Amino acid sequence: MLKPLIALLLSAAFALPAHALDLAREEVRGFIDEMARDHGFARPEMEALLRDADIKQPILDAISRPAERVVPWHEYRERFLTPTRIQQGTDFLTEHRDRLARISDENLVTAVLGILGVETAYGRITGRYRVLDALATLAFDYPPRSPFFRSELREFLILTREESVDPLTALGSYAGAMGAPQFISSSYRRYAVDADGDGRRDLWNSWDDVIDSVANYLRVHGWRDGEQVVVPATLANDDLGRFDLSKIELNETVRSLRAKGVQFQTDLPPDAPAMLIVGQGKSQPQYRVGFNNFYAITRYNRSTMYAMAVNDLGEAIHHAMNRQAAAPHTVKDEGR
Repeated sequence: MLKPLIALLLSAAFALPAHALDLAREEVRGFIDEMARDHGFARPEMEALLRDADIKQPILDAISRPAERVVPWHEYRERFLTPTRIQQGTDFLTEHRDRLARISDENLVTAVLGILGVETAYGRITGRYRVLDALATLAFDYPPRSPFFRSELREFLILTREESVDPLTALGSYAGAMGAPQFISSSYRRYAVDADGDGRRDLWNSWDDVIDSVANYLRVHGWRDGEQVVVPATLANDDLGRFDLSKIELNETVRSLRAKGVQFQTDLPPDAPAMLIVGQGKSQPQYRVGFNNFYAITRYNRSTMYAMAVNDLGEAIHHAMNRQAAAPHTVKDEGR
């Protein structure tokens, strides 16, 4: 009994609870000066707001945690291509069909559905930390990226003023990503749109705003309506030395990939930019060719596995909807 008791006492002694941000720190004072001087915030208002910010150890633990094992593609895909997630997507598509129909490109609808499913399971997992706490913690107590997060804290505070958001109650991820699409503050200000016309860009409560904001993000990052996203491929042999896979970039063309023995189907012209994608399947590599719109998805999250999962989930939702639409006719025919 003594050892567990000692362990419990030691655990309590070394626990690091949240503590208020110290306004006397030089960098905090400098930030307050900047917000007052350059952005028109009243100094007492800034001091009161930051005095309410809590520095939270779990946020620092989360961002400093050693990277988890890099899972192979087939495991990563299985995380998102679940019957539950696909059903959530079909329900979302049914509920928001009219708004999604306003997006003229079906492939873009697929990408929006996939992103919202992968990011937050259609708004079910949006984060439990106050954005103010997350960004203040990382801006002032996480030296490796403090300049970036200080910039995001500045963007967040300006955003709350622009969009009438309560900075003391807005919730997000441990890194300050917000709402169903998980926009960081700077992306929120740059790419979010007021689709429902209520005068606010609300990524927490307005699905019209969420849907159109994700579509806008992809369009701004180069999405081209009517073009394919990614297609399956085979290689004449598995020698990958002919390809530069070190970066996520459109470093090939349809023509150059075919000249190197990559076999795939596309209606894009020979000079269309392209990239070879290699994913680890359960027993062997899986190959795909991504085009401009695939690259646009990787600007949302710089990972080819992320972009493939987004595409596959969106397509699975469309297939599920088609099966559901066909089911009544099948039953009727069988009853004759």
